[in-house]
Amino acid sequence: MKFETRAIHAGYEPDAETGCLMPPIYMTSTYLQDAPGVDRGYDYTRAGNPNFTILEKTLASLEGAEHATVFSSGLGALTALCAMLSQGDHVLALEGIYGGTYRLFNSVFKRFGIELEILKLTHFQDLERALAKKPKWLLFETPTNPLLNVVDIEACVKVARRHGALTIVDNTFATPYFQNPLHYGADVVWHSTTKYMGGHSDVIGGAIITNSCSIKKEMDFFRKSIGLNCSPFDAWLVTRGVKTLALRMERHAQNAGKIAAFLEVHPKVNRVFYPGLPNSPSYAIAKKQMSGFGGMVSAEFKLSLELTKALVSSFSLFALAESLGGVESLVCHPATMTHMAIPADERAKGGLSDNLVRFSVGIEECTDLINDLTQALELIS
Repeated sequence: MKFETRAIHAGYEPDAETGCLMPPIYMTSTYLQDAPGVDRGYDYTRAGNPNFTILEKTLASLEGAEHATVFSSGLGALTALCAMLSQGDHVLALEGIYGGTYRLFNSVFKRFGIELEILKLTHFQDLERALAKKPKWLLFETPTNPLLNVVDIEACVKVARRHGALTIVDNTFATPYFQNPLHYGADVVWHSTTKYMGGHSDVIGGAIITNSCSIKKEMDFFRKSIGLNCSPFDAWLVTRGVKTLALRMERHAQNAGKIAAFLEVHPKVNRVFYPGLPNSPSYAIAKKQMSGFGGMVSAEFKLSLELTKALVSSFSLFALAESLGGVESLVCHPATMTHMAIPADERAKGGLSDNLVRFSVGIEECTDLINDLTQALELIS
């Protein structure tokens, strides 16, 4: 079955007793056992729930994987992964990780002797040298947040395997509709299902997707043991959102391409970051491993910090808010919002300037969005 069909049908068969086409919400904390320790597949919802199972089967199908485990949030999913690490372990991350990922490692897991190293990937010789230190993981996002650099998954995986590192790819921005990291050899795909998977800014969730039976077993165990489970209702909301993922991603990408082109020629814009622009350094790699360029656009404006803050507060349709991936358009200022947890000198080294603005382009009529950009920029001038 094609992606659009699997998004609707994979993971659930109409109920045999009632014939209901859509899965119900299994709002129960505990389950009847036929004898002590003999259950019918579930015993306590922290460990498992039919809504979890339905969503996990759907997500695994969409990523072309054998297994998925759903969690309370994207960071909850990463916390479960980090529980696989031990004191003294070293994690190598490529530059461009989400601020919350940086915070989790440096403010929480650093206390337990887990070291995070961030590498600016300029040449693959740099990656070879960094992996020669034998980190447990190679962790990266592609496209990155918020500069939307596209990382060559296949090339990174080949180097990581030579050094025995597990490759973990955050596929939140691209979604499985536009990119499947497991197809290029990645060991684990990580998602914040809060974003495009849910798609309506009304749910928090996360997922780990893999072909490894042992990782699946550990993810299920850590979800139960640490208490990282989502609610049945949250899992149901993401299941419902995924059914329209293909349609939404097509419109997100279509609108984002038009807005990137508009900003690219605007006199108040210094630089536009979007992998779908032919002059983007990421264009060739994106064309190779992605079937679309996504709905995120970032831009550096020729404005001071104060005027940049004024700009992001001047839109009518682009809501000034954290997060991304909803049907509505959002705008954020990474330096003071999503990436504030990263120290200023680290942000500067990574190219996150104070006049950088990130747009999560929604599925509204694009003419209205461009008009909103135009009026805000005129207002600032």
